[in-house]
Amino acid sequence: MASRRNVQYSRLATDEDDDYSGTGNDRRFDYTPRSLDKVPWKSICLALFLLSLGSLLLFLSYFIFTGHMGGETSQAYGLLALGILTFLPGFYETRIAYYAWRGAQGFRFASIPDY
Repeated sequence: MASRRNVQYSRLATDEDDDYSGTGNDRRFDYTPRSLDKVPWKSICLALFLLSLGSLLLFLSYFIFTGHMGGETSQAYGLLALGILTFLPGFYETRIAYYAWRGAQGFRFASIPDY
């Protein structure tokens, strides 16, 4: 790989906002009311799926632990771990969506990532 020792560099502008509109405000990061109120349906469906799957796995592990259902305790620990890993993100996203739908202060649909 050859090195380039004779490269001519130029100085950068001292003010980084010179390339934009000149107002000092970057419009790429401005939110419009329409983008704040857009409901991310795919993310909400994924959150509800994770919440229900996590609840099912947690109930299954509980039934194996208590002996109401056949199985070994190692299976119950596996189901418990998977249930926790799927329940927590589903509950978190569902809670944000519910409070944003209710209009609680500090909760907006923009807090939920859109896929």
